Amino acid sequence: MDPQAQTTTSPASEGATAKPAQATVTLESPIQRGATRIEVLRLRKPLAGALRGINLAELLNLRAEAVMVLLPRVTEPPLTRQEVEKMDPVDLVACASEVTNFLLPAEKMEAAKEVQQRNMESLGM
Repeated sequence: MDPQAQTTTSPASEGATAKPAQATVTLESPIQRGATRIEVLRLRKPLAGALRGINLAELLNLRAEAVMVLLPRVTEPPLTRQEVEKMDPVDLVACASEVTNFLLPAEKMEAAKEVQQRNMESLGM
């Protein structure tokens, strides 16, 4: 998991096998929107409707196009497609990693985090 990212659980989902309902990602390269500077993004767990038209295999493989389609649907503050396309690749990968964590069954999460950590280390992150 990205060291910049933090996950939180909603009160309704708390318990022994609670999965995060949202994640917070601190951007290395903040997004400038007029006079506003976006330094932190909150990502909501996508519901099925937010995944419409997205190839889930591509999303799970962190394919940039699939991630860029989904992020405007699940970010707070809401990002535009153009803002997502201009994101620093490090920030895009951090967001993509958190989004894929939402899609994994709870029992697979720990193994996936280990693989993800190895992958991030191999990238020097």
